[in-house]
Amino acid sequence: MAIIPAYNEESSLQQTVEELSIVAPDVDFVVVNDGSTDDTRGICIRYGYPVLDMPVNCGLTVGFQTGMKYALRHDYDYTVQFDADGQHRPEYIKCMLDCMKKNNADIVIGSRFVTEKKEHSARMMGSRLITSLIKVTTGCTINDPTSGMRLYNHAMIERFARDNALNPEPESIAYLVRQGAEVCEVQVSMRERQAGESYLNITKSIAYMVRAFTSIMFVQWFRR
Repeated sequence: MAIIPAYNEESSLQQTVEELSIVAPDVDFVVVNDGSTDDTRGICIRYGYPVLDMPVNCGLTVGFQTGMKYALRHDYDYTVQFDADGQHRPEYIKCMLDCMKKNNADIVIGSRFVTEKKEHSARMMGSRLITSLIKVTTGCTINDPTSGMRLYNHAMIERFARDNALNPEPESIAYLVRQGAEVCEVQVSMRERQAGESYLNITKSIAYMVRAFTSIMFVQWFRR
């Protein structure tokens, strides 16, 4: 099942869902409407999309955890985190699932940088730093730690559904690797956001990096 977090994604949600349904018809989905103030919920109702309505904007972590609880309750074997903004391409889901089965992996990341090199930009400097932090603390090389396209097996569905401290961010991937989770990457291509605006601005990007650094290097070592 694809978990599609959506906050004010009226401009891209229908196109995203239609492409997913055409390209990957065997993949179920649920839209997690995270307290949108636009017509995101209306689109789900009009087109009959399965939707979980958050009462207010709770943020990506709570929305994703809600999707994982739904997946666990409905006994799905696999879930894929899939953005509503059109960046993620559904044709790669099968490749990710094949990789998971072949390598007995717990998490498969749709990575932009398995065979491709990272560009030289401030954003990619942050990605390189997180890759280095994860390598130092776990011994595992993750080339695209900030990719939001991730496939999880049933064991990971259960962990995310039951552990409120986990989030769909690099620090949780690092923590799970240290706990014995097997993580693989599959080369994918991603599009630019098709509509709307990213929630990350300069201030939030800096806060994101500070949080990731602090959590990977210090906080998670004290978790049981």
